[in-house]
Amino acid sequence: MCASGFDGKDRVLFFGRFQPFHYGHLAALEWLLERYREVVILVGMSDESHTWINPFTAGERLLMIREALRDEGVDLTRIITATIHTLRVFAGYAGYVLSYVPPVAAVATANYPVRRAFKDAGYATVTPPLIRRNELCGEYIRVLIVRDDPRWRSLVPRPVAEIIEAIDGAGRLKEIARSYPVPVDMERAAEACRNAAQQR
Repeated sequence: MCASGFDGKDRVLFFGRFQPFHYGHLAALEWLLERYREVVILVGMSDESHTWINPFTAGERLLMIREALRDEGVDLTRIITATIHTLRVFAGYAGYVLSYVPPVAAVATANYPVRRAFKDAGYATVTPPLIRRNELCGEYIRVLIVRDDPRWRSLVPRPVAEIIEAIDGAGRLKEIARSYPVPVDMERAAEACRNAAQQR
């Protein structure tokens, strides 16, 4: 067991922004746990918050993930969490990202540029199935929150909704949306989610 832990053969990196952590992320994580002994969850863009793309802090996102997994009965001894600051995707990106985490056998991401960067650097990648992509999408959920549409609560695990409410995430998102240069609307959000899904 120690040797496996050191060489990372039974470990996968799950990389994302998790803004917020939703049922799509949870399904992907469960899919990975069926295939690997451990999952390293790397929260990207950890140095950015209070923006439309990244409204929640790294600490808030880590808490959302941990409490959602605990509530689902996931064995937290199989989960490692880490954060990394904002990066541009470039040739040396993959090795730099992997220096922030323990050794892994593969990298799991549905983000095409990220996946391509790791593949080009010679690292194995896996793509968990994307479920209900048009609505299980961070931007779509954020728009629902801004519009006081209660459907957003059904798209995230219960602890995530409770954390967002506890930190007045709706108030924060509404304040951000008022100064956001692009109109925040449902169709634009749904289109962004569809485009992301097609780039797999």
